Amino acid sequence: MKLHLQTTIWTLLKAGSTQRQIERATGISRHTIRAYKKKFDSHSADLSPDPSSAPIQTAPPWPPTLPPERVTGTSICEPYRDYIEAQLRLKRNAMAIYQDLVDQFGFAGAYNAVKRFAAKLRHREPEQFDRLEFAPGEEMQVDYGEGAPTRVLGTTRYRKPRLFVATLRYSRRSFRRVVWKSGQETWARLHEQAWRYFGGSCRYVVLDNLKEGVLKPDIHEPELNPVYAAALKYYDVVGDPARVRDPNRKGTVENAIGHTQATALKGRRFETIEEQNDFLEHWEVTWAATRIHGSERRQVQAMFEEEKSHLQALPIVGMQYFTESQRTVYDDTCVRVDHSSYAARPAPIGSLVLVRIFEHRIEIRDLQSQSLLRTHPRAQRPGSVILPNEERVFNPSRETLYILNQAKDIGAHAHRLCQMLFGIEGRVGQRKLWGIVGLGRTYPHRLVDSACERAMLDGVYSYKHVKALTERLVADALAAIDSAPDAHRAQAELPLTQAHPLIRSTDEYADLFARCSAQS
Repeated sequence: MKLHLQTTIWTLLKAGSTQRQIERATGISRHTIRAYKKKFDSHSADLSPDPSSAPIQTAPPWPPTLPPERVTGTSICEPYRDYIEAQLRLKRNAMAIYQDLVDQFGFAGAYNAVKRFAAKLRHREPEQFDRLEFAPGEEMQVDYGEGAPTRVLGTTRYRKPRLFVATLRYSRRSFRRVVWKSGQETWARLHEQAWRYFGGSCRYVVLDNLKEGVLKPDIHEPELNPVYAAALKYYDVVGDPARVRDPNRKGTVENAIGHTQATALKGRRFETIEEQNDFLEHWEVTWAATRIHGSERRQVQAMFEEEKSHLQALPIVGMQYFTESQRTVYDDTCVRVDHSSYAARPAPIGSLVLVRIFEHRIEIRDLQSQSLLRTHPRAQRPGSVILPNEERVFNPSRETLYILNQAKDIGAHAHRLCQMLFGIEGRVGQRKLWGIVGLGRTYPHRLVDSACERAMLDGVYSYKHVKALTERLVADALAAIDSAPDAHRAQAELPLTQAHPLIRSTDEYADLFARCSAQS
């Protein structure tokens, strides 16, 4: 029996309690209590004073405590320490380790001995983190969180927007903005706004592996979003994505998000997204920037004033954002963007190229190396062709021959006009040829052919001109039908004729029916 239970029994017996009372109080059987009572009595008798002896022995307190050697004794599992530690590193439980000890080493101890020994080995020291120090203007950390509930425009429903926080690592000065939706361009623009807010950019930025910034996480060579990568390059900043599932690398911005949510936004609601942004900027200037930082024991604003001069200078003009997509080089050596054609040489026909669409220009790049191949001003009118005459291809392809055969089915004039258009514009003009051939599926062939003849007489070789002439001819034909004398309607209004040389008498029909009935 454990020592504390022995002490309880001894104390109750010494107080004069009966064995039944002790059983009811402790739940220990009376037989066990009786055995320990005899043990206590015999121990007291052995230590009672002997009259014949001079010295008087004093009985020690009962129950005795365990000897020190038993308290601090070596565990029976100590010879197997290395094996048990190795198994614990493999996340195995005490029962599995006990079974292996019995099977492999002939362990003679009990399971509880292994369990207690494993529990001591499992004791871990608190995880320690090295505190990193950064130079002023060296690092900025960014991340997304959740903002306060904000009313959706035009409704009574409230929804939490995304909270973007950018924090300078040295001074802990932060930039906060909430947005409804995020994307590649939005993520890059928020960085640009943060650098404009701070008055300069840092050397590198630490971010999470979210899709707006990182397309493919990797420890050594992560693949960044092209728009985001272009923005970092434009501002001379290096992107440093944190290791996957390692938020401690950007603990400063994580704490800044938690501080914003718990202190500034907790329990608040806003009517507009602009109202929340104004409040966040006021709170940053009034409270967050004027606080004394806990670990640095300095004011955040004072550290920011010290860091501000170390930030990199910003370009005068902001970055020009773009959308990026892959396009195929057609057999006319052009790519199609917004229904307009742009020269793509030296990219070969049929290959894929990378097209960056800016506000006022188009960039065509190699898909693998992303080296710049061509740059064109962006066409203002759909259907434009930006292709020098010396780069046009005039030898007919299989597609060209197919279109000309389709035009021949419409008429000789349509075939002739398509040949002239191809001779003037080359393969890039095949789109106009397809438009003329397509008119034959909607309007009568003779009208389309007549419109082609009229276009050649006018000297205007254009699909739109042919289409306008065809529609005019169709309208004239319908008007002519409507304005012609309605002979059919006048004939329909004449009275019915009962007697005519071509109309036989009813007696002949009656005789015919009678003969047919008799034969059947």
